[in-house]
Amino acid sequence: MAEGRAFPKGTQPEGATSEQDASQKVREMFTRIAPRYDLLNHLLSGQMDKRWRARTARELQPILRRADAVVLDLCCGTGDLAFSLARAAKARIIGADFSHTMLVRAREKSAAAGNGARAVEFLEADALRLPFADDAFDLVTTAFGFRNLANYEAGLREILRVLKPGGTLAILEFTEPAPGVIGDLYRFYCRKVLPVIGGAISGDAMAYRYLPKSVARFFRPEEFVAQLRQVGYAEPRYVLMTFGTVALHVGMKKR
Repeated sequence: MAEGRAFPKGTQPEGATSEQDASQKVREMFTRIAPRYDLLNHLLSGQMDKRWRARTARELQPILRRADAVVLDLCCGTGDLAFSLARAAKARIIGADFSHTMLVRAREKSAAAGNGARAVEFLEADALRLPFADDAFDLVTTAFGFRNLANYEAGLREILRVLKPGGTLAILEFTEPAPGVIGDLYRFYCRKVLPVIGGAISGDAMAYRYLPKSVARFFRPEEFVAQLRQVGYAEPRYVLMTFGTVALHVGMKKR
């Protein structure tokens, strides 16, 4: 970790008193904002969220093109990353989230639009207690959901458990750019503009105050790579996108 930075054990919603309480508050928050979640994702990112997911899918094509591969999209929300992965995939794609309301929306979108050449399966599951056997997946992905876990190390270890030896982890997350013009503009937007717009449209101002705070508390990319290595992932690396505001973190389970 960078000097002076406290180790972020897990997310810390306002008023949370324990890991269990933090998890419950996050679940309740996503239940409240589910009806406007997709609209706000696209609006607040200027449609860039679609590009970030598409680039993630391109980075993972060697696995997705394998007909024998099994992929888990964790904290899948309304399914946007799972759909991006499925569009050019031969692999089996499974989406999992602990918010029932988000999964209802994901299934509705899948039924309405026929997203991808391969159908996506969706199921309700807690990322810290996955209902899968050891060594079950060739790839585990998550987009903008990992930082909401109540215990980051436990989440990484649970993913490591369900990955096959040689399997890949890919985590797409927001990150704060370094101080400077871009970083200062980013922080102004996230802390002053985003909560106002998000709160007004969603009707939940607290949820969109939580978002920039959760990003600021989360690992910097180089810190997260170090955490992946510490937990036991091999060859951890990251790819920055859009002026360093988003990072794709990749690691492998040792063979």
